[in-house]
Amino acid sequence: YFFLTCLSFIDALYTSVTTPKIIMDLLYQRRTISLASCLSRLFVEHFLGGSEIILLIVMAYDCYVTMMRQGLCRLLVLVVWIGGVLHATVQIIFMVNLLFCGPNVIDHFMCDLFPLLKLTCRDTYRLGMIVAANSGAMCLLIFSMPLTSYKVILSSLKSHGSEGQHKALSTCGSHFIVVVLFFVPCISTYMSPVVTFPVDKLVTVFFAILTPMFNPFIYSLRN
Repeated sequence: YFFLTCLSFIDALYTSVTTPKIIMDLLYQRRTISLASCLSRLFVEHFLGGSEIILLIVMAYDCYVTMMRQGLCRLLVLVVWIGGVLHATVQIIFMVNLLFCGPNVIDHFMCDLFPLLKLTCRDTYRLGMIVAANSGAMCLLIFSMPLTSYKVILSSLKSHGSEGQHKALSTCGSHFIVVVLFFVPCISTYMSPVVTFPVDKLVTVFFAILTPMFNPFIYSLRN
C-alpha cells in the first residue's frame, strides 16, 4: 500500500498538470504558450512520467519479494523521484539548446518532444534518435522487466496449490493491467523517428490522461 499511495500521488499530479490545461484551452480557445512555459510543462510531464515508469518497476519487484522492510521501501521511492528528475533534465538539456527559426505552430495539444523538434532549424535525426533512446528505449527496456518478473512468478506457481495461484494472480493482475496501459502507448509514441502522425494525439490522450485516471480505480476495485 506504500507504493500504491505513491502511484496514486503521481497519477493525481500528472492528471492535474495536463487535463485542466487542455480543458481550459478548449473552453476559451487559447492556443498560445511561451517557450519557457512549454519547456516547464515538458519537464513536469516527463518528470512525473519517468517517476511512474520507475515506480512500476519497483512495484513489480515488490510483487516478487515476499517481505520488504520499510527502510528499503523509502529508499526505493527516493530512487523513483531522483530517476524522474534525471530523465526530465536530460530531455530539457537537449531542447533548450535548439534554435527555433521557422514556424511556431506545433501540431499537437501538448508540448512534447517530437512536435517541438519539427520546429527547429537544425537536422534533428541524431537528436531524435537520442530522444527515442532516452524515452522509447527506456520504456521498452523497463517494460520487459515486469514481464520477466511475471514469468518468474508464474513459473514458481506450478509447485503451489490452486489457492496460492489465485492469490498470486489476483495480486499481480491489477499491476499488469496498469503496466500494459502505460507502457504500450508510451513505446508506440517515443520509439518512432522524429515524425508525428494524427493517431499520436489519440495515443497521448490515452497514456497521459486516461491511464492516470484509470489507475486508482483499477487498484481500488482489486483491493
